[in-house]
Amino acid sequence: MKNCIKIKQLEVFAYHGCEEQEKINGQKFYIDANLYTDISVAGNTDDLNETVNYAEVCDFINKFLTKNRFDLIEAAAWQCTTELLKTFPKIREVDFTIYKPQAPIPLPFGNVAISINRKWSKAILSIGSNMGDKEEHLNCAVDSLYDDDNCRVNVVSNYIETEPYGPVEQDNFLNGCIEIETLYSPEELLKKVNQIEAFEGRTREIHWGPRTLDIDIVFYENQIVDLPELKIPHVEMHKRIFVLEPLKQIAPYWTHPILNKTVTQLLEDLSPNSGGCSGCGGCPKISEETDN
Repeated sequence: MKNCIKIKQLEVFAYHGCEEQEKINGQKFYIDANLYTDISVAGNTDDLNETVNYAEVCDFINKFLTKNRFDLIEAAAWQCTTELLKTFPKIREVDFTIYKPQAPIPLPFGNVAISINRKWSKAILSIGSNMGDKEEHLNCAVDSLYDDDNCRVNVVSNYIETEPYGPVEQDNFLNGCIEIETLYSPEELLKKVNQIEAFEGRTREIHWGPRTLDIDIVFYENQIVDLPELKIPHVEMHKRIFVLEPLKQIAPYWTHPILNKTVTQLLEDLSPNSGGCSGCGGCPKISEETDN
């Protein structure tokens, strides 16, 4: 069972609602919150600093919901939990319910509530560049993720040099992988990485052509996403040495949710001279000038 700190029926007086009388008069709301965190250190040391201080969490929730006003309790719950996860780093996941017992319903009822679950999700990104200052483009991608408070960068691989694939004559690539934790959904994360690419001057004029920066979502937790604009796991990652080699450095035992093989096993499945798919025509050469 997950370690969990439970808050039940925290009373907050706030001004959320679509009706004008709700915005003027306010009403009572009640909050339930399950805070998922590792309590092993606190359990062994009896040290408050090693756990989540639930009194501080209650104070935070109260201040957030009274300071801010929302028409919808859906928005109140979503934005409160987002800020809660950012403010208390030991909280990994939250179940959050807002009860609205005085909702403007002209019929007898017990309660109205919205329940949501939010958490930090792990994802793997592959990054590559073969135009201009390649290392700088990759470093800018990493820095952009560091600067986004919806993301936490856990680890960055070394960069490796790979030969280009396809009929277009172009320079060698520099590639790497990043493990992050994020509050973004897969679709939101795609928008974010596309924004980073665009900021670095990425264009998509030539298929398999040169690029200032390429960012692919390789894994997102163990989810399988099949949308026209987004496929997770990345459909070609298991064929690409330039993805698997740096990925093995940071997540060798991450298991492909469809193929049911670890990153190490997927890399072993490729022959030493296999370039796999686009962007890589041979075995990688570890870049001596980059050590992230």
